[in-house]
Amino acid sequence: MSTENLMREDAIKKIKELSESAKICMFCTELGKIPGNSRPMGLQETDDSGNLWFISSDTSNKNFEIKDDNRVMLYFMNNSNSEYLSIYGEAFVYKDRSTIEDKWSPIANAWFDGKDDPTVSIIRVEPKDTYYWDTKAGKLVSLLSFVAAAVSGKKSDNSDGVEGKATI
Repeated sequence: MSTENLMREDAIKKIKELSESAKICMFCTELGKIPGNSRPMGLQETDDSGNLWFISSDTSNKNFEIKDDNRVMLYFMNNSNSEYLSIYGEAFVYKDRSTIEDKWSPIANAWFDGKDDPTVSIIRVEPKDTYYWDTKAGKLVSLLSFVAAAVSGKKSDNSDGVEGKATI
């Protein structure tokens, strides 16, 4: 596995690619407590500045926890492509109509009575520290490399993988 630290535009591109590919993350709050809280959250989008956007209920424990301490951890896993992303960041909650209009998705109707539901809020996570694990050639090539190593009895060099910090 090689290390490739990414900066600015390359970092944003990688964060966007991996987070939007996985779509679901474990969204962790109360980082100063043991145990902290985590729950699965569907990503709405990762914008061109690297911010991650979520639709949430302003009556959820998550929103209350963010008001007390806005530090969060996000863990994205896309096992089918061997892609992983961890993001430490700060979360900000929005209740204004323009942000809700901009970030609304019809899929959210499963949890809300439409975008005019008074409990709808939008969460933006601004990444502060990000780390990724990825394959260069994809899962199939990596799998074939491991199978070849197992059959031949030789240790795999796993040179297909790449990991590193993604700093915006």
